[in-house]
Amino acid sequence: EVGIPIPAASVYFAPCIAGHVGADSAAALLSEKTHQMTSRQLLVDIGTNAEIMFKGAGGVVAASSPTGPAFEGAQITHGQRATVGAIERVRIDRDTFEPSFKVIGCESWSNEPSFNFGQADSLITGICGSGIIEVVGEMYLSGLVGKDGTILDNRQRTRRVIPNDRTFSYVLCEQSDDSAAPNIVITQNDIRAIQLAKAALRAGIDLLLERCGESRADEIRLAGAFGAQIDPLYAMVLGLIPDCQVGQVRGVGNAAGSGAVRMLLSLKERIEVEALVRDVQRVETATEPRFQELFVGAMAFPHATASTPNLADAVALPSHPLTSAYTSTRPRRRGRRKDAVNE
Repeated sequence: EVGIPIPAASVYFAPCIAGHVGADSAAALLSEKTHQMTSRQLLVDIGTNAEIMFKGAGGVVAASSPTGPAFEGAQITHGQRATVGAIERVRIDRDTFEPSFKVIGCESWSNEPSFNFGQADSLITGICGSGIIEVVGEMYLSGLVGKDGTILDNRQRTRRVIPNDRTFSYVLCEQSDDSAAPNIVITQNDIRAIQLAKAALRAGIDLLLERCGESRADEIRLAGAFGAQIDPLYAMVLGLIPDCQVGQVRGVGNAAGSGAVRMLLSLKERIEVEALVRDVQRVETATEPRFQELFVGAMAFPHATASTPNLADAVALPSHPLTSAYTSTRPRRRGRRKDAVNE
């Protein structure tokens, strides 16, 4: 059925950890040997569902969190897959708010003379996941976006901030006049989509850390294609992951695939992964009341309440005020205040 001409081959089905934390997560654990670590290691495989595994003093705890497809370019106005023509890296000048960016298929930055994209034969077509993370992070660091995710009215300081109904957008890439491609803009809805995705991921991580009685990890490993491409610094700027020394955060690529190879080639590895899965503690985020509370706090950049000393050492963070909606876990009141109605 799969079209591979090996009729006498044996088939091995790797064990699952739980319903939404499947055999790929078990393979990733095996590949990274997370269960054998003496340090507090966090392993995250970021996709439409993020698989989260943490090794604390009591062993490995695992959960799945529904991040959605925003990190992969979906739900983003000009989002796309990481193919030629997609913006993948972004920097924004702190004084002028002018951007520079790199496009897949070109080694140069857009503000360098050798940059050759944007012409009819090499269009800038959109922005991929790593570019989305960086542009939102840069917008926050430069003061274009507040801590609560609102695009601020900076029209007096830059022509790149434009009105969009009752909100604002940021023009990341202005296409040439003879180009048929539209300008690449970042809208308020794009920012909100990233906030929702990153808050779901971060809430799942924080839930596991709480379950283990921890507040942070010593090492963070980002698995999967997206995890391998994003800059660890910007992952912390947005608050996808908890505060950690930047040098202790790295992408590990296709950890699930590497673990699968280990299992296929070694009986010892297969025995190890089956024992490992039995010892992993499962947490169902969908049924945890605490998840929603953590989600609310994780909506802010980088976070509403969590401290970020390592991040502050690595980059200058802006001092934006934060609305009470992100600092309180009390339900928000619906409708108008009674005294306002009676006015």
